[in-house]
Amino acid sequence: MRFDLVDLKLFTNVVEARSLTRGAEHSHISLAAASARIRNLEDYVGVTLLSRSNQGVTMTGAGETLVAYARRVIRELDQLSGELQEFASGLKGNVRVFANTTAMSEYLPAVLRSFLVNHPEITVDMQERLSGDIVRAVKDGVADIGIVAGDVRLSGMELVPYRRDRLVLVAALSHPLAQKAGVAFTDTLAYDHVGLSEASAIHSFLKRAATDAHYDLRWRVQVSSFEVACRMIEANVGVGILPESTATRHAKSMALKIVDLYDEWAERRLQICVSDRAALPLFARKLLDVLVADGDGDGHQG
Repeated sequence: MRFDLVDLKLFTNVVEARSLTRGAEHSHISLAAASARIRNLEDYVGVTLLSRSNQGVTMTGAGETLVAYARRVIRELDQLSGELQEFASGLKGNVRVFANTTAMSEYLPAVLRSFLVNHPEITVDMQERLSGDIVRAVKDGVADIGIVAGDVRLSGMELVPYRRDRLVLVAALSHPLAQKAGVAFTDTLAYDHVGLSEASAIHSFLKRAATDAHYDLRWRVQVSSFEVACRMIEANVGVGILPESTATRHAKSMALKIVDLYDEWAERRLQICVSDRAALPLFARKLLDVLVADGDGDGHQG
């Protein structure tokens, strides 16, 4: 059998978007052309690859097999392209990085700013995800590099300790919990909380922690950034659970009290994960090297 690379890329885009329409957009072709290509691909292999419904598309068993091989082929071709470009005037490529909220907001902006200045032909697609979703994305080839926190199943992955950070309670100076030396997460759930939007990884993490403890988490307000959250907390709108690095930085300019959390999950190790470092395109390996150098090598915050 001979496969068209355009078809393979289209198929992976459709699967990742769970939509033929969005997959076509990502492939920069019309919906009609995308639909025809998928039908022709199914006719060629002799099996149905996608199940279509009003809710979108889902893979059949054959589709799951095809997308796994398609991602591997695309990854290896990207690697070949990167290796060959090393001999040209400069590297070109796109690196996909999935990270948790803390890494996205606290550590990656400065690193990526320097990296992108030094490598103007490389682009970075950075997305915020939950750690479990990041691991799956790296294993499936959807992301080149992941940065995860906490206890997640990382078997079969190449790991590099990155940094260590804690989640802490942040409160206005006049708030009752501001008088405590430390609290358990469940002690905070009697009060209104300020948090990031539902799309953020830390929102989902805290909601799940409350559910696991059989409590409801009362969101008084949800905002777009840690800085806005801190301003709301300073105004005593509610308390918040934030990374210690974030809280410490904003406490220098705001009237905030940082209170330790006693929960074991509050202590978090950030780790960089890749499926296979040697199989990464050269431009992705260059970013990985920069990230590793940015960390301290043993998971402790530098």
